[in-house]
Amino acid sequence: QVQLVESGGGLVQAGGSLRLSCAASGRTFSSDAMGWFRQASRKEREFVVSISSNDGRTYYSDSVKGRFTISRANAKNTVYLQMNSLKPEDTAVYYCAARQFSDPSNRRTEYPFWGQGTQVTVSS
Repeated sequence: QVQLVESGGGLVQAGGSLRLSCAASGRTFSSDAMGWFRQASRKEREFVVSISSNDGRTYYSDSVKGRFTISRANAKNTVYLQMNSLKPEDTAVYYCAARQFSDPSNRRTEYPFWGQGTQVTVSS
């Protein structure tokens, strides 16, 4: 059974920073590409960023490029999302997801494993 547990969400003022973490267990973490998605209230879940399994390739959505940075520590079975210059429109529940391939992807349907999410709220 795969488990993904996000942490690090919270309330921050516009312009501030947060770092999310996602701890994985139950799979060979270093074989899976990982992704972050988010879902704002009354909106569909949307892609944020993805990272390949072990060579550092990344794929960012245009809305976060230059502000967010994804990284991973395979020895710790953890993926991170550093979020800087946060805006009120970044407010959402952020989800970590794993896919059973090495390449990053922005397609939600290609991720069979999901965490429970962590709330990020950016005040103006």
